[in-house]
Amino acid sequence: MAKRKGNRVILALICFILGFMLSFSYQYTKTETAKQNITDRQWQKEYEYRKQLIQMQKENRQLKNELVQKQDKIAEIEKTLADERTAYTDLAKQAEKLRMYVGESKVKGKGIEITLSDASYIPSEQSATDYIVHEQHVFKVIHELLISGAEAIAINGQRISHRSYIVCNGPVIEVDGTQHAAPFVISAIGNPTVLASALNIPGGVKDLLVQDNIIVKIASKDEIVLDPVFHANHK
Repeated sequence: MAKRKGNRVILALICFILGFMLSFSYQYTKTETAKQNITDRQWQKEYEYRKQLIQMQKENRQLKNELVQKQDKIAEIEKTLADERTAYTDLAKQAEKLRMYVGESKVKGKGIEITLSDASYIPSEQSATDYIVHEQHVFKVIHELLISGAEAIAINGQRISHRSYIVCNGPVIEVDGTQHAAPFVISAIGNPTVLASALNIPGGVKDLLVQDNIIVKIASKDEIVLDPVFHANHK
């Protein structure tokens, strides 16, 4: 009887242990399964996030490349516009300079004034023409001024151009059909030092005019204003 009772106790203990083991195994399996499910879901989310991130990075690179291309294009357009603006500015300056040279625009600047006067003493009427200013004397001065860099020239206030003509008509000279009597004041805009030095060079224009009995006076001016040819102030 005691032996049976012992067997029952042992059997009950074995059953208890088996039941505990089954219960533990079940709970462990349930927990691990739940953990596995959570891990799988997290991995799936991370995978989706990673895919989205990679796609966004790819799109960002593409957009960046497009932005760089557009910036390069804009830079090219800006350079073209800048070049065109510079070209237009240069053309405008050249046009203004040409208008100045041909006498079609009013000009102002530093320069010199050369006054050519007849000789104060004329020995006889027969030799009078040897003591007055002629057109060739005016030509010499103007030619020297032009080759020395004069930007604009006027005779007695009348602007001259590349088409101007000067002729002698008795005691006066005609500039483009307008008569002027001595003294003749030749105004020239340009570097005063350079222009005056060109005329005063030994054996130069001034010396030649003095040899022809012409009184020559040269004065530097801080400002000379010359009207256009068609607005010239004829004297």
